[in-house]
Amino acid sequence: MAKSLVVMRLICWIFIFISFFNSAAQNSAFKERTLSISNWIDGTLLLPNATTKPDLAIIIAGSGPVNRDGNQNFMKNNALKKLAVALAENGIASYRYDKRSVKQIRQGRLDNDIMFDDFVSDASDIIAFFQEKEDFGKLVVIGHSQGSLVGILACNELVDGFISLAGAGQNIGDVILEQISKTAPMLAEDAKRTITSLKNGQTTEDYPQALSSVFNSSLQPFMINWMEYNPNESIKELQMPVLVINGTKDLQVPVSEAELLADNSPNGQLAIIEDMNHVLFKIDGDDLENSKSYNESFRPISTELVETITQFIKSL
Repeated sequence: MAKSLVVMRLICWIFIFISFFNSAAQNSAFKERTLSISNWIDGTLLLPNATTKPDLAIIIAGSGPVNRDGNQNFMKNNALKKLAVALAENGIASYRYDKRSVKQIRQGRLDNDIMFDDFVSDASDIIAFFQEKEDFGKLVVIGHSQGSLVGILACNELVDGFISLAGAGQNIGDVILEQISKTAPMLAEDAKRTITSLKNGQTTEDYPQALSSVFNSSLQPFMINWMEYNPNESIKELQMPVLVINGTKDLQVPVSEAELLADNSPNGQLAIIEDMNHVLFKIDGDDLENSKSYNESFRPISTELVETITQFIKSL
Protein backbone atom coordinates (compact mmCIF):
# COMPACT_ATOMS: atom_id res chain seq x y z
CA MET A 1 0.00 0.00 0.00
CA ALA A 2 2.82 2.39 0.93
CA LYS A 3 4.68 1.52 -2.26
CA SER A 4 1.55 2.21 -4.30
CA LEU A 5 1.14 5.60 -2.60
CA VAL A 6 4.76 6.52 -3.38
CA VAL A 7 4.26 5.60 -7.06
CA MET A 8 1.09 7.71 -7.25
CA ARG A 9 2.88 10.70 -5.74
CA LEU A 10 5.76 10.25 -8.16
CA ILE A 11 3.35 10.22 -11.11
CA CYS A 12 1.70 13.39 -9.81
CA TRP A 13 5.06 15.16 -9.57
CA ILE A 14 5.93 14.04 -13.10
CA PHE A 15 2.68 15.54 -14.43
CA ILE A 16 3.30 18.77 -12.51
CA PHE A 17 6.83 18.98 -13.93
CA ILE A 18 5.61 18.32 -17.48
CA SER A 19 2.86 20.94 -17.15
CA PHE A 20 5.36 23.49 -15.83
CA PHE A 21 7.84 22.67 -18.59
CA ASN A 22 5.19 22.99 -21.29
CA SER A 23 4.00 26.31 -19.86
CA ALA A 24 7.55 27.62 -19.72
CA ALA A 25 8.20 26.41 -23.25
CA GLN A 26 5.07 28.15 -24.54
CA ASN A 27 6.06 31.42 -22.89
CA SER A 28 9.69 31.25 -23.97
CA ALA A 29 8.79 32.50 -27.45
CA PHE A 30 8.36 36.08 -26.28
CA LYS A 31 8.68 38.62 -23.48
CA GLU A 32 5.68 40.65 -22.33
CA ARG A 33 5.84 44.24 -21.11
CA THR A 34 3.16 46.64 -19.93
CA LEU A 35 3.77 49.99 -21.59
CA SER A 36 1.93 53.31 -21.11
CA ILE A 37 2.48 55.85 -23.87
CA SER A 38 0.30 58.72 -22.62
CA ASN A 39 -2.23 59.48 -19.91
CA TRP A 40 -4.83 57.64 -21.98
CA ILE A 41 -2.84 54.87 -23.61
CA ASP A 42 -2.01 51.71 -21.64
CA GLY A 43 -0.99 48.61 -23.54
CA THR A 44 1.08 45.46 -23.83
CA LEU A 45 4.24 45.01 -25.86
CA LEU A 46 5.14 41.48 -26.93
CA LEU A 47 8.76 40.96 -27.97
CA PRO A 48 9.79 37.70 -29.65
CA ASN A 49 12.94 36.27 -28.10
CA ALA A 50 14.40 34.80 -31.27
CA THR A 51 14.69 38.13 -33.14
CA THR A 52 17.01 40.98 -32.18
CA LYS A 53 15.25 43.72 -34.18
CA PRO A 54 11.76 42.39 -34.94
CA ASP A 55 9.13 44.01 -37.11
CA LEU A 56 6.39 45.61 -35.01
CA ALA A 57 2.63 45.45 -35.51
CA ILE A 58 0.46 48.06 -33.77
CA ILE A 59 -2.98 46.51 -33.22
CA ILE A 60 -5.99 48.86 -33.04
CA ALA A 61 -9.25 47.51 -31.60
CA GLY A 62 -12.78 47.92 -32.94
CA SER A 63 -15.87 49.80 -31.77
CA GLY A 64 -17.07 50.02 -28.19
CA PRO A 65 -15.04 50.05 -24.96
CA VAL A 66 -12.68 47.32 -26.17
CA ASN A 67 -9.55 46.49 -24.19
CA ARG A 68 -6.17 45.44 -25.51
CA ASP A 69 -7.19 41.77 -25.66
CA GLY A 70 -10.25 42.42 -27.83
CA ASN A 71 -12.75 42.12 -24.95
CA GLN A 72 -15.46 44.28 -23.45
CA ASN A 73 -18.15 43.80 -20.81
CA PHE A 74 -20.04 40.53 -21.30
CA MET A 75 -17.91 39.65 -24.32
CA LYS A 76 -14.62 37.86 -23.78
CA ASN A 77 -12.93 36.19 -26.73
CA ASN A 78 -9.29 37.34 -26.37
CA ALA A 79 -9.08 37.58 -30.16
CA LEU A 80 -6.53 40.41 -30.28
CA LYS A 81 -4.41 38.84 -27.56
CA LYS A 82 -4.35 35.57 -29.48
CA LEU A 83 -3.34 37.44 -32.62
CA ALA A 84 -0.49 39.16 -30.78
CA VAL A 85 0.77 35.88 -29.29
CA ALA A 86 0.60 34.13 -32.67
CA LEU A 87 2.59 36.94 -34.30
CA ALA A 88 5.21 36.77 -31.53
CA GLU A 89 5.56 33.05 -32.11
CA ASN A 90 6.30 33.95 -35.74
CA GLY A 91 8.98 36.46 -34.77
CA ILE A 92 6.85 39.62 -35.03
CA ALA A 93 6.55 42.04 -32.11
CA SER A 94 3.25 43.76 -31.35
CA TYR A 95 1.75 46.54 -29.29
CA ARG A 96 -1.95 46.36 -28.44
CA TYR A 97 -3.71 48.81 -26.16
CA ASP A 98 -6.91 49.61 -24.28
CA LYS A 99 -9.10 52.20 -25.95
CA ARG A 100 -9.20 55.39 -23.90
CA SER A 101 -12.85 54.76 -23.01
CA VAL A 102 -11.79 51.56 -21.19
CA LYS A 103 -9.49 53.50 -18.88
CA GLN A 104 -12.14 56.14 -18.28
CA ILE A 105 -14.71 53.50 -17.34
CA ARG A 106 -12.25 51.88 -14.93
CA GLN A 107 -11.63 55.27 -13.32
CA GLY A 108 -15.37 55.97 -13.11
CA ARG A 109 -15.21 59.13 -15.21
CA LEU A 110 -16.28 58.41 -18.76
CA ASP A 111 -15.94 61.46 -20.98
CA ASN A 112 -19.23 61.92 -22.81
CA ASP A 113 -17.52 64.39 -25.15
CA ILE A 114 -15.17 61.75 -26.56
CA MET A 115 -14.92 61.92 -30.34
CA PHE A 116 -13.90 59.54 -33.10
CA ASP A 117 -10.93 61.82 -33.79
CA ASP A 118 -9.68 61.13 -30.24
CA PHE A 119 -9.14 57.48 -31.24
CA VAL A 120 -7.23 58.63 -34.32
CA SER A 121 -5.06 60.92 -32.17
CA ASP A 122 -4.27 58.05 -29.79
CA ALA A 123 -3.24 55.80 -32.68
CA SER A 124 -1.13 58.61 -34.18
CA ASP A 125 0.65 59.10 -30.84
CA ILE A 126 1.47 55.39 -30.65
CA ILE A 127 2.81 55.34 -34.21
CA ALA A 128 4.97 58.40 -33.51
CA PHE A 129 6.26 56.84 -30.27
CA PHE A 130 7.50 53.69 -31.96
CA GLN A 131 8.84 55.50 -35.01
CA GLU A 132 11.34 57.19 -32.69
CA LYS A 133 12.60 53.83 -31.45
CA GLU A 134 15.47 51.97 -33.08
CA ASP A 135 14.55 48.61 -31.55
CA PHE A 136 12.32 47.49 -34.41
CA GLY A 137 12.46 46.74 -38.11
CA LYS A 138 9.38 47.48 -40.16
CA LEU A 139 6.37 49.18 -38.59
CA VAL A 140 2.93 47.85 -39.56
CA VAL A 141 -0.51 48.99 -38.38
CA ILE A 142 -3.33 46.45 -38.02
CA GLY A 143 -6.80 47.96 -37.59
CA HIS A 144 -9.69 45.68 -36.63
CA SER A 145 -13.29 46.69 -37.44
CA GLN A 146 -13.65 50.39 -36.46
CA GLY A 147 -9.90 50.31 -35.88
CA SER A 148 -9.44 49.87 -39.62
CA LEU A 149 -10.59 53.43 -40.35
CA VAL A 150 -8.71 54.69 -37.28
CA GLY A 151 -5.55 53.09 -38.66
CA ILE A 152 -6.10 54.43 -42.18
CA LEU A 153 -6.38 57.96 -40.82
CA ALA A 154 -3.46 57.62 -38.38
CA CYS A 155 -0.91 56.09 -40.77
CA ASN A 156 1.79 58.38 -42.09
CA GLU A 157 4.49 58.04 -44.73
CA LEU A 158 6.88 56.33 -42.30
CA VAL A 159 4.59 53.35 -41.73
CA ASP A 160 5.78 50.38 -43.79
CA GLY A 161 2.46 48.61 -44.19
CA PHE A 162 -1.20 48.71 -43.22
CA ILE A 163 -3.62 45.82 -42.62
CA SER A 164 -7.38 46.30 -42.55
CA LEU A 165 -8.98 43.47 -40.62
CA ALA A 166 -12.79 43.24 -40.92
CA GLY A 167 -12.99 46.95 -41.69
CA ALA A 168 -15.85 48.71 -43.46
CA GLY A 169 -15.35 50.23 -46.88
CA GLN A 170 -18.44 52.45 -46.84
CA ASN A 171 -19.24 55.41 -44.64
CA ILE A 172 -20.40 54.12 -41.25
CA GLY A 173 -23.81 55.72 -41.82
CA ASP A 174 -24.31 53.62 -44.94
CA VAL A 175 -23.12 50.51 -43.10
CA ILE A 176 -25.62 51.08 -40.30
CA LEU A 177 -28.46 51.71 -42.76
CA GLU A 178 -27.63 48.54 -44.66
CA GLN A 179 -27.66 46.49 -41.45
CA ILE A 180 -30.99 47.99 -40.33
CA SER A 181 -32.52 47.38 -43.75
CA LYS A 182 -31.62 43.69 -43.45
CA THR A 183 -32.55 43.09 -39.82
CA ALA A 184 -35.43 45.58 -39.27
CA PRO A 185 -36.67 46.75 -42.69
CA MET A 186 -39.70 48.44 -41.13
CA LEU A 187 -37.32 50.97 -39.51
CA ALA A 188 -35.20 51.62 -42.59
CA GLU A 189 -36.87 54.83 -43.77
CA ASP A 190 -36.77 56.42 -40.32
CA ALA A 191 -33.15 55.37 -39.91
CA LYS A 192 -32.26 56.83 -43.31
CA ARG A 193 -33.74 60.20 -42.29
CA THR A 194 -31.75 60.18 -39.05
CA ILE A 195 -28.50 59.21 -40.77
CA THR A 196 -28.95 61.91 -43.41
CA SER A 197 -29.27 64.49 -40.64
CA LEU A 198 -26.13 63.22 -38.89
CA LYS A 199 -24.17 63.17 -42.14
CA ASN A 200 -25.09 66.81 -42.55
CA GLY A 201 -23.62 67.52 -39.12
CA GLN A 202 -26.96 68.06 -37.40
CA THR A 203 -28.19 66.31 -34.27
CA THR A 204 -31.81 65.20 -34.21
CA GLU A 205 -34.46 63.88 -31.85
CA ASP A 206 -36.35 62.37 -34.76
CA TYR A 207 -35.15 58.77 -34.61
CA PRO A 208 -36.91 55.45 -33.91
CA GLN A 209 -36.88 54.65 -30.20
CA ALA A 210 -36.19 51.05 -31.11
CA LEU A 211 -32.81 52.27 -32.40
CA SER A 212 -31.95 54.50 -29.44
CA SER A 213 -28.86 52.41 -28.67
CA VAL A 214 -27.49 53.56 -32.05
CA PHE A 215 -28.92 57.08 -32.34
CA ASN A 216 -29.11 58.17 -28.69
CA SER A 217 -28.67 61.94 -28.41
CA SER A 218 -25.52 61.56 -26.31
CA LEU A 219 -23.92 59.44 -29.07
CA GLN A 220 -24.80 61.69 -31.96
CA PRO A 221 -21.81 64.07 -31.80
CA PHE A 222 -19.49 61.04 -31.93
CA MET A 223 -21.45 59.56 -34.83
CA ILE A 224 -21.36 62.88 -36.71
CA ASN A 225 -17.58 62.97 -36.34
CA TRP A 226 -17.28 59.32 -37.46
CA MET A 227 -19.51 59.94 -40.48
CA GLU A 228 -17.17 62.66 -41.74
CA TYR A 229 -14.94 59.92 -43.14
CA ASN A 230 -15.38 57.55 -46.06
CA PRO A 231 -12.90 54.66 -45.70
CA ASN A 232 -12.87 53.91 -49.43
CA GLU A 233 -11.78 57.51 -50.06
CA SER A 234 -9.36 57.79 -47.13
CA ILE A 235 -7.50 54.62 -48.09
CA LYS A 236 -6.54 56.22 -51.40
CA GLU A 237 -4.09 58.39 -49.44
CA LEU A 238 -2.04 55.42 -48.24
CA GLN A 239 1.02 54.92 -50.43
CA MET A 240 2.47 51.99 -48.46
CA PRO A 241 1.53 48.33 -49.15
CA VAL A 242 -1.96 47.53 -47.87
CA LEU A 243 -3.54 44.18 -47.04
CA VAL A 244 -7.34 44.02 -46.70
CA ILE A 245 -8.66 40.92 -44.89
CA ASN A 246 -12.20 39.73 -44.31
CA GLY A 247 -13.87 36.45 -43.37
CA THR A 248 -16.76 34.87 -45.24
CA LYS A 249 -18.68 34.34 -41.98
CA ASP A 250 -18.38 37.89 -40.66
CA LEU A 251 -21.86 38.79 -39.38
CA GLN A 252 -21.04 42.51 -39.16
CA VAL A 253 -18.85 43.29 -42.16
CA PRO A 254 -19.58 41.51 -45.45
CA VAL A 255 -16.87 40.61 -47.94
CA SER A 256 -18.13 43.36 -50.25
CA GLU A 257 -16.79 45.95 -47.77
CA ALA A 258 -13.30 44.49 -48.00
CA GLU A 259 -13.53 44.39 -51.78
CA LEU A 260 -14.46 48.08 -51.81
CA LEU A 261 -11.45 48.98 -49.68
CA ALA A 262 -9.04 46.88 -51.73
CA ASP A 263 -10.35 48.27 -55.01
CA ASN A 264 -9.68 51.82 -53.83
CA SER A 265 -6.23 51.19 -52.37
CA PRO A 266 -3.35 52.15 -54.71
CA ASN A 267 -1.23 49.30 -53.32
CA GLY A 268 -3.90 47.01 -51.95
CA GLN A 269 -4.07 43.24 -51.72
CA LEU A 270 -7.25 41.37 -50.81
CA ALA A 271 -7.40 38.21 -48.69
CA ILE A 272 -10.76 36.54 -48.06
CA ILE A 273 -10.57 33.85 -45.39
CA GLU A 274 -13.13 31.09 -45.67
CA ASP A 275 -15.37 30.58 -42.61
CA MET A 276 -13.62 33.24 -40.46
CA ASN A 277 -15.98 35.46 -38.46
CA HIS A 278 -15.69 39.00 -37.10
CA VAL A 279 -13.72 38.00 -34.01
CA LEU A 280 -11.26 35.98 -36.09
CA PHE A 281 -12.58 32.49 -35.28
CA LYS A 282 -13.24 29.73 -37.80
CA ILE A 283 -16.95 28.87 -37.68
CA ASP A 284 -18.17 25.56 -39.03
CA GLY A 285 -21.80 25.93 -37.97
CA ASP A 286 -24.66 28.42 -38.29
CA ASP A 287 -25.25 32.02 -37.19
CA LEU A 288 -26.11 30.93 -33.65
CA GLU A 289 -22.69 29.31 -33.22
CA ASN A 290 -21.17 32.38 -34.81
CA SER A 291 -22.86 34.78 -32.36
CA LYS A 292 -22.04 32.63 -29.33
CA SER A 293 -18.36 32.55 -30.29
CA TYR A 294 -18.01 36.26 -29.47
CA ASN A 295 -17.94 35.21 -25.82
CA GLU A 296 -16.01 31.94 -26.17
CA SER A 297 -12.40 32.64 -25.32
CA PHE A 298 -11.42 28.96 -25.59
CA ARG A 299 -11.57 29.12 -29.40
CA PRO A 300 -8.34 29.50 -31.40
CA ILE A 301 -8.12 32.23 -34.00
CA SER A 302 -7.83 31.33 -37.68
CA THR A 303 -4.46 29.83 -38.56
CA GLU A 304 -4.91 31.05 -42.13
CA LEU A 305 -5.29 34.59 -40.78
CA VAL A 306 -2.02 34.34 -38.86
CA GLU A 307 -0.20 32.91 -41.87
CA THR A 308 -1.59 35.61 -44.18
CA ILE A 309 -0.57 38.47 -41.88
CA THR A 310 2.85 36.96 -41.18
CA GLN A 311 3.61 36.50 -44.88
CA PHE A 312 2.54 40.06 -45.66
CA ILE A 313 4.70 41.62 -42.95
CA LYS A 314 7.75 39.53 -43.80
CA SER A 315 7.39 40.37 -47.49
CA LEU A 316 7.63 44.13 -46.93
